[in-house]
Amino acid sequence: MTLRWRAWLLAALLIGGGAAPAEAQVFLASRPHPDFAIGPLFIRATVAPDLGPVLIDVLWSLEIPATRSALELEQDLYLIWPGEVSGLTTPGDPDRALARYVEQRGFTALSEGRLPLYARSLYQMGHHQPPEPVGGGAPFVTFVQTGTALGLTSPATFIRIPWTPRVANRAWLVDLQMRIGGLIKPRKANWIEDAFWGKRHLFGLTYHDVRPRAVFPLYFEHRDRVIRLGEAPAELIVNFADADHLKIDEVVPASGRRQLSESLESTEVVSLFLDKSQGITAQQLTVQFGYFSGLQALAPVVIPLVFFILGNLAGPLLQRLARGAARGVAARVQLGRPREHPRSRRTGVVLGRDLLAQVVPGQTRYDDVLRLCGPDPERHERLATPGRETLVYRGRRIVPQRNRTFGWLTTVSRWELEDHTTEIEIEDGVVRDVQAHVRRTRLSGPEAPAS
Repeated sequence: MTLRWRAWLLAALLIGGGAAPAEAQVFLASRPHPDFAIGPLFIRATVAPDLGPVLIDVLWSLEIPATRSALELEQDLYLIWPGEVSGLTTPGDPDRALARYVEQRGFTALSEGRLPLYARSLYQMGHHQPPEPVGGGAPFVTFVQTGTALGLTSPATFIRIPWTPRVANRAWLVDLQMRIGGLIKPRKANWIEDAFWGKRHLFGLTYHDVRPRAVFPLYFEHRDRVIRLGEAPAELIVNFADADHLKIDEVVPASGRRQLSESLESTEVVSLFLDKSQGITAQQLTVQFGYFSGLQALAPVVIPLVFFILGNLAGPLLQRLARGAARGVAARVQLGRPREHPRSRRTGVVLGRDLLAQVVPGQTRYDDVLRLCGPDPERHERLATPGRETLVYRGRRIVPQRNRTFGWLTTVSRWELEDHTTEIEIEDGVVRDVQAHVRRTRLSGPEAPAS
């Protein structure tokens, strides 16, 4: 491995600490058909738990052909960035030529200023050496387009990057810094997911996406000045701080790589190598993630445990409620044919009037009583008067009192409990007397009280 490639790989490891989401970038040269390429290129972003405005670092160098000199290729570079830069500038007057340039093409300038621009030595990045500032920084203008048939466009930023000898030195990387808000988008979820697992967010980092309406006209006008990727590594990098409270759900494409940072504490790095064969085709790295609290970290254990406890506690209660509801329905509703008599519930022996009419004192014999009324009555004998005994039949009947009938459905207004006691006095094997006693009690339901 050559010393140059070792330096590039060292830069890739050390750059894994920094910034967050961004949408797209297009590098332009001052002159058509540039003979140089961008390489290496590292676009890095750092996502913090507060999800505030994001610091973007664009670090690159130029690949100068061996047959050309950096002096003859010296020229300013330009970067078109979809989005509005804010909150991170360097002292200096704006470059009014940039504002006039976009206004001549029908755009409206929103803000102007200068962005920080540094040069970083590949061999000193791991030694916490401060970067070398480039005097004057990089002038920029943020603009929109109004009055079109499709309405107001989203902002875009046109940045001029002044030439510095460091950009052609393979031992150095030029670092353009920006801070951009609104790049982290919330993912829609219900309140249960948000409460127990935390809010989820989407972040996308893209290279060579020229589709935004404010970007495409400038790209199309200067498409012959687009600087292509070279042979050196090019990578999109997203650093997520506070990895102990981070949950990454998905990385697209699947070729994106996840690992803990080798140089930053508690930082998880998601990266994607750019394929230079894709040309101007957009290449995007998308991450779905969320930060969670200490309580939410216990959710996978606590939630099943809570449901287990509630299930055991609520089971008997639900059973009681279900039984009570079933009893209530059974007490007020009956199913049956409309002409049916109310269906009663019987226990013991209940002798009706028709049957008792067949038991005639002085005529009906003992054996006939047992055949008509049942073979197992209570027997009460009188020892003082041999030949005389009393047969006792006891029974209960619960009778519903109908209210209204709808086809086969009958509503019940109340229930009555009837206690039946029938005494048949026998003398010398012949019935001498019959007495029937009925006691009625009103009930709230079809269940009989314990006797």
